[in-house]
Parts: sequence; C-alpha cells; structure tokens
Amino acid sequence: MQEKGTISIHTENIFPIIKKFLYSDHEIFLRELVSNAVDATQKIKRLSSLGQYQGQLGDLQVEVKLDKEQKTLTISDRGIGMTADEIKKYINQIAFSGATEFVEKFKEAKDANELIGKFGLGFYSAFMVAEKVEIQTLSFQDGAQPARWICDGSTEFELTEGNRTERGTDIILYINSESEEFLEEHRIQEILSKYCAFLPVPIKFGTRTTSVPDGEDAEGKPQYKQEEVDNIINNTQPIWTKSPSSLTEEDYLSFYRELYPMAEDPLFWIHLNVDYPFNLTGVLYFPKVKKEMELRPNKIKLFSRQVFITDEVKDIVPEFLMLLHGVIDSPDIPLNVSRSFLQADSNVKKINTYITKKVADKLSELYRKDRKIYEEKWEDIGMFVKYGMITDEKFYDKAKEFLLLTNTDNAFFTLDEYKEKTTPLQTDKNGELVYLYTTDPGKQDAYIQSATTRGYDVLKMDSPLDNHFISHLEHKLEKTRIKRVDSGTVDTLIQKDETIPLILTEEQSTAVKAAFEKQISKPGMQVSVESLSPQELPVTITMDEFMRRMKDMAQMGGGAGMHFYGTLPDNYAVTVNGNHPLISKIASADESEQQRMAKQAIDLALLSQGMLTGSDLTAFVKRSVEMI
Repeated sequence: MQEKGTISIHTENIFPIIKKFLYSDHEIFLRELVSNAVDATQKIKRLSSLGQYQGQLGDLQVEVKLDKEQKTLTISDRGIGMTADEIKKYINQIAFSGATEFVEKFKEAKDANELIGKFGLGFYSAFMVAEKVEIQTLSFQDGAQPARWICDGSTEFELTEGNRTERGTDIILYINSESEEFLEEHRIQEILSKYCAFLPVPIKFGTRTTSVPDGEDAEGKPQYKQEEVDNIINNTQPIWTKSPSSLTEEDYLSFYRELYPMAEDPLFWIHLNVDYPFNLTGVLYFPKVKKEMELRPNKIKLFSRQVFITDEVKDIVPEFLMLLHGVIDSPDIPLNVSRSFLQADSNVKKINTYITKKVADKLSELYRKDRKIYEEKWEDIGMFVKYGMITDEKFYDKAKEFLLLTNTDNAFFTLDEYKEKTTPLQTDKNGELVYLYTTDPGKQDAYIQSATTRGYDVLKMDSPLDNHFISHLEHKLEKTRIKRVDSGTVDTLIQKDETIPLILTEEQSTAVKAAFEKQISKPGMQVSVESLSPQELPVTITMDEFMRRMKDMAQMGGGAGMHFYGTLPDNYAVTVNGNHPLISKIASADESEQQRMAKQAIDLALLSQGMLTGSDLTAFVKRSVEMI
C-alpha cells in the first residue's frame, strides 16, 4: 500500500496560520497531542466496557519519548489506533473530527461527552515545532493493517503500510531548528507538569530510580536496592473527580499543598459537582488573606476533562472570587478557549452564577453551624464577603445575612443586630441612624473616647476595601449614614434636638475666633466657635466625611471621576469648643497670651490628627517645655 495525495483543506496557507495565530504559545502542541492520546486510550476502555472490543487492554499508559540524536519527540498510546481510511478521513480532511462519529455511534453511553476527541486542529499544532510529522498506527479492528502517514508541513502527504505491531498510535515529531528547546528533558517535563499533571490516563516520561526491598542482612535488617521504574508524571484521580463523601479533610489539605507548596493551609473549601444544566467539577479553597488585600488572581486553574487550559479564569469566576485558590473542570469549555468565547458562552455565565451561589451557601452554612468559629475566621473571610457585596448584587442579597461588623471592643454584629443595638442612641434629630467608624483606633482614640463617653458605638473599618464598602453599605441601608469618628465633633456627627447654650459673649466669641485664625499656618482651614459640651476637646480639626472619603477612594484608584477628588486641596474644619474651660481662659487673657495659648491649642489638635510635623513639631515641643 502506498499513496500520495493532497490534504483536503481550503488553503495552502493553513500551516503558517497554525504556526503564528492558532496557538498563542508553541508549547501547547504537547498538551494537544497528549490529550489526543488520552482520548484514544479512553475510547478503547469504553469500547471494552460496552463489549465492542474483546481483546486484552494491556498497559494503557501514554508515553512521551525524546531522541536527541534523531531530533524526535514521540507520543505513543495503546488506544483505538487508526486504519488508513481513518487517517484519510480524520487527518487529511481537516474539517472532520474523529470524535463526532464516535459519539454518534455510542450516544446512548451516559458519559459520551468525555469521549469527545479533538483529532482535528489539535493534531496540526504539531507543525508549530516540527518540520515533519509521522504517524505509525494500528487500529483495534479485527484484521486491520498498520498504517504510516508522513507530512512535511506542506499540503502533500504520503500514506504507506506501517510497522506498528500493537494496537495504538505513535506520533513522531521531527523537531525543527527553531524549536530545539523541545528536545530538552527539563522543558518537556515542565510542559507535562503544567498541562498534564491530572490527566485520567498515566503519562510516562522517562524513568526514575527508586529503592525496593532486597531481603535482609545477617542481623535481620531490611536491605534495599535501586531499581529503574517508569516515571509517571500525573495523578490520574485528583480529588475533584471523586465523591466528596469519600474524601477526608487531610485529602483536601494534601491536594492544596500539591497545588500551592508554599502557601499556608486554607481556611476551608467548597467541592463543586454539578451535571445539569452544565457539567462542572472542582474544589475551591479560601486562602488566608488578612487585611493586606492580597489580590493575587490567577490562582484558580481551569481544566477541561482533566487537561489544564489556563489560570486566567476572569470570565468564568466572579471577580470577587478571583482571590480563591483551587481547580475548576468543565468539559463544556473547549481546550483552545478564547476570551471572546468565555464572554459570550451561556454555559460560562451559568457556571459563574453557580459558583457565586455555592460560595454564598457555604459561608451561610459556616455562620449558622458555628458562629464562634466563623467570627474567629472573619478577619480572613471578611475581604471576600465585602468585595462580593460591592461587586455582585445577588451575592449582596445573600451575604447581608452573614456579614459581620466589628466594633472597637472587638464584638461582632450582623447588620440587623447592629441596627438594633445603635437605633436607641444613634438616631439623629432627622430620624437617620448614624454609624460611627474608625480607620485607625490608635490615631483616632480621642474621637473614639468622645463618642463612647456619650454611649455611642464605634465600628472598626480599617481594611483597604472598607472605604468602598462603607459607601456601598450606606447606599443600601435605609435612612442610615456612616461617618468616620474624626470627621466632626460628636455633636455634629449625631445631631440631636437639644441645644447647649454658649458661655462666651458674642464679643468674646469673635475675639477667640480671630486669635485662632491668626495662629493657623496651614491652608484650607476654616475656624468656627461652637457651643459644645464642656467635656469635649477644646479644639478639634476634622475633614468633611464626604470629601475625605472621595479623596481616599481616588488614592486607591476608585474609578472614573475619582481622580478629580484626588487633586482637590485639603479642607479642614477647626472647631473651637466655646464651652471648654481652656477657651474661656483664652477669651479673658490679654492679646499676647491669647495668641500663645491659641497656638498651643491648635498644635495639640494638629498633633492628635498626625498633622504636626517638622519644624512646627519642634517649636511645639519647645513651647510646651517653656509653659510647663
């Protein structure tokens, strides 16, 4: 048998297109060819289980071999093999796929999807790195003859009798001069480890040395000898392919360490397993994130039938869950996946929604099952929950039941619990509930104490995400304002109907205001003399809540229009407490003493806000020593 011919394709330029555009990374060729070999192997197993193949299956591993002298890379399997006619159909007629007919034939099989091969464009990826590709194959069919196909990357091919004596296929790549990196063992090992680490059929690449028992010595101590064994590079049954009921906590932790050897153990995990209306399995882990907003995406690996595709899962996993680690496997996602496919595919949208629901259900279950443990993990969990509530409306609706707010006493509250706690005291004269919060309890301690003296509660909102979260929460909660504890005096933050009379006369009030205005050296500071409780500080310096929040968001890259706020000058309110004994003392002092005391009071207020630095701080210290 000898035949020469032309591959049935529409254009002679198909090979340059394959080499340049079809695959973004040349290393993909090995994934495609090994995947094809695995498909062929699974097909023979399936035929055997259906009684369609009576022969011995034998050793079904796929082998990858290098020959540096011959400059060849060979992928061998003991799968179904091909006849010469099948080569013509599946290899030469590029528009066909061997799997189509196969699945049609066995469509009554429940798991027919897993049999879908890609003997089409996937095979032609070999020409990205090979100047010539040879196929040696022998079909499983009774009486089949071995066949050999060879092509040099043009549209010409040669089909002759082959030399293979066992069922299966060898794909032999004669590596071209630009691709000799693929003749290096470490490079092939690297690619196999990346794409084929969890394929369902054993993949052999070379051999390794291991110790095996070799009897005992004269004293009865066991002896060992070194033996060469097959180097199998993959785990054929990763945990996401197993039933959750058959797995232990240690199984999940061991798999996590296999994926992320340097990471701390995760907080908990979610086992995904759905077969309708799409197929999806996987395990997602919640890593320890803390407050640092360790937004390190691309920690979730996407597989298709245990073949690694990508770790860029942006369109499959909701944005807020990009912080998760783990594995997702869906046969509904093609190997040669593109961004446009992911963005348009209806199954991908359903997967996205399903994952969001599963995460919300898991968090809800943890909260209800053991709130104390949930609270202990909140520092790590909180980042996911808040990020999700900001970015995903459906998640917000579920998460508002298990979101926790933490106050300065480190007590935890749900939204409903906190509303109940604060409503009696923190409702202002307009009927609005006011939540107070601190971003830095140490730095804002004076303001916190001022609030707690009144019986008010102060929340801790000190993560980088909280600025955005506060605005989102305020938008969602009815008749509720959220104000930073140092964005005004406590009386202005929660305004009540009762008024406190001002002790100072109008004349004294004007004089005090003028004295303070003279001592302000920083721009953007507006002085006012207010009637406050004598227990409040004599002078407070605050920035308006809205303006400060906008500026903080701008610094974090808060989106369109936010950069405008980042460029605005700082504006501060300097509130002089006209009922404080120190201010009365200033009001009755002579002009020079007024100036000195006003300067000291201003500097104290600046110091409490961390705004007194450099020569101003030095002068303050010297003046304080003199006054003492």
